[in-house]
Amino acid sequence: MQLIDNFLPTEDFLQIKNKLLSNGFPWYYNDGVNKPDEEHTQFIHYFYKGGFPTNSYNTIAPLIKKINPVAIARIKANLVLQSKNIIEHGMHRDYDHENLTTAIYYVNSNNGYTKFKSGEEIKSLENRLIVFKCNLLHSGTTCTDKNRRVVINFNFT
Repeated sequence: MQLIDNFLPTEDFLQIKNKLLSNGFPWYYNDGVNKPDEEHTQFIHYFYKGGFPTNSYNTIAPLIKKINPVAIARIKANLVLQSKNIIEHGMHRDYDHENLTTAIYYVNSNNGYTKFKSGEEIKSLENRLIVFKCNLLHSGTTCTDKNRRVVINFNFT
């Protein structure tokens, strides 16, 4: 596992953060966090899905350039709303494929975190990137100190 703080230069980071946290950025309701019909929900935005970039792909161009993937399986932003208590969304694997890598980019700082099966917790600190094997069990959470928790999830080789 690799953790990198201040991953992007400030100007690139602020451009992405301001865009994703703006009132005009399109978020789409997702019924469930890890699977459909769960008790908890989130909002999502795809930048790359089904083998193709979406219209908003260039919004995160500095991230893609710095991560420098050989091939992309999926790039998706997740937004969960503030909750009264921190809610862990359950352990999952993005893909059960040992040759894929996952990177999570934290768009805003909050008291949410990413928790791994080992018990390790990575705090949501803006402009932080964590990189790990895609089949590693992990869970995202809500936050209680901000209106929303926003991350961008990359799955790639």
